[in-house]
Amino acid sequence: MKLKKMMYAGLVTVAALTLVACGSGDKESTDGSKESGASSELAKEQVFNTIVDQEMSSADLALNTDVVGALVLNNVYEGLYRLDENSEPQPAGATEMAEVSEDGLTYKLKLREDAKWSNGDPVTAKDYVYGWQRVVDPETQSEYSYLHGAVKNAEAITAGDKDKSELGIKAVGDYELEITLEKPTPYFDRLLTFTTYFPQHQATVEKYGKEFATTSEKAVYNGPFILTEFDGPGTDQDWTYVKNDQYWDKDTVKLDKITAKVVKESSTALNLYEDGQADDVRLTGELAQQMADDPELVIEKQAGVYYFEMNQRDKDSIFHNEDLRKAISYALDRESLVTKILGDGSVAATGLVPAEMTKDPDGGKDFAEESGEHLEFNKEKALEHWEKAKKELGKDKIEIEILSSDSDFSKKNVEFAQGSLEETLPGLKVSVAPVPLSVRIDRSNKGDFDIVLGGWSADYADPSSFLDLFVTGNSYNRGQFSNKEYDAKLEEAATTNAAKPAERFQNMVEAEKLIMGDMGVVPIYQNAEAHMRRSTIKDVAIHGAGAHYDYKWAYVAAE
Repeated sequence: MKLKKMMYAGLVTVAALTLVACGSGDKESTDGSKESGASSELAKEQVFNTIVDQEMSSADLALNTDVVGALVLNNVYEGLYRLDENSEPQPAGATEMAEVSEDGLTYKLKLREDAKWSNGDPVTAKDYVYGWQRVVDPETQSEYSYLHGAVKNAEAITAGDKDKSELGIKAVGDYELEITLEKPTPYFDRLLTFTTYFPQHQATVEKYGKEFATTSEKAVYNGPFILTEFDGPGTDQDWTYVKNDQYWDKDTVKLDKITAKVVKESSTALNLYEDGQADDVRLTGELAQQMADDPELVIEKQAGVYYFEMNQRDKDSIFHNEDLRKAISYALDRESLVTKILGDGSVAATGLVPAEMTKDPDGGKDFAEESGEHLEFNKEKALEHWEKAKKELGKDKIEIEILSSDSDFSKKNVEFAQGSLEETLPGLKVSVAPVPLSVRIDRSNKGDFDIVLGGWSADYADPSSFLDLFVTGNSYNRGQFSNKEYDAKLEEAATTNAAKPAERFQNMVEAEKLIMGDMGVVPIYQNAEAHMRRSTIKDVAIHGAGAHYDYKWAYVAAE
């Protein structure tokens, strides 16, 4: 895996988490550089069959929040920029990178005049204005509206204090945009690659209303592929992508079709792979370890962390007790979980922000190293905090339920935690509730949980992608952790020190130390995925941050 340094948000961002699929067809040239494998002879049938481990919660650009949905939307839609094979933002819907004012507040972009929707309509500046306004409109109830906070008036609009027409984006003719920011945002180029910043086709959204994007036929697309055979969010178990003949860069797209099938058990997925019915499947646990020496096994380390959120919404919640939260954290043997149970390359978390994602702009030290190791398995400390918690709460016995999705790896996570917690903390009774992803998300949003297993993959390679989640009032702060000093550190990073890289970095390090000192959220592990992927599948772009897979350049090589 090659390392490549990039400057974003005033920090040195390391693309150690950016990969190209194993079997990408690259080969060493005589001068030691890489030659693309795209010259390999193409298979007659350009069909790629994939397995995913959960349903898609929504196919609506404004409403989707899950990883699988982000993967789908990134391949059937396109924004101003697209992450290339090296995870660098490159012009896509725009003809070139933005012209940015000296103060960093104004972005001017010209759009491709040959970009079309799948129904043949041109993609114009008004589609971007409409899409962004729809995301921040409080009536849409987009959980990702906060991600537009850098855009002028976005937060006031979401709060209901201003009309969506006052959002800092305007069409200057049919093919030119002018964007005004609330504050300088050095990682704004990366935000423009994210799905909620994509254009939306107003006539189609308004035609279907609440039914928009509930099936693949109730939407139009502007990306490399078109979504087909999708019958409903949260329930449909398979769908298909087909090449979009209206796409402006269709000659680059080699795959004619990609199939996706939901399979939640690794053993079933591996059987499909071995039977030739699938070309890419995810493995966990013993199966991942069993296939460790297979040349088609690919380990993909990601900028993502799984964690427990504890419900602190009710003022009488037991999880307001800091000793209880710390007892739970100390009782988790993260190293045993990742090595003995998951076995897919995941590593024990040391904090909320994943390692190998961002470095100190001054000393070059990794963020996770700079912040320090905040997590450990320590039975003595767990018992010490447990006894204090019981005394403070006036309870000898405590019962809790851990909510999770029902994918294979999620169930293994919570079952391991159940055993670890009950074994270490006498008097604690733990039950687990694995449910379909859409149910887990719905219950999380409503606060219908004691502890929920959540996870976050970086939308962009910056610590704020994780730390901002737990600011007071953030829609993703489902346990409603709140710390005014924590909020202030992140506010200072986003405003006063936005253009001061070293000071901003320190703000975020201090913020992580605060939330870990409170144990406001309990990180468990930084995730990796073990995949069996056929060696004939070439040039799948894999991103550690953002949508994990981009199939625009992928193809099937002849055997």
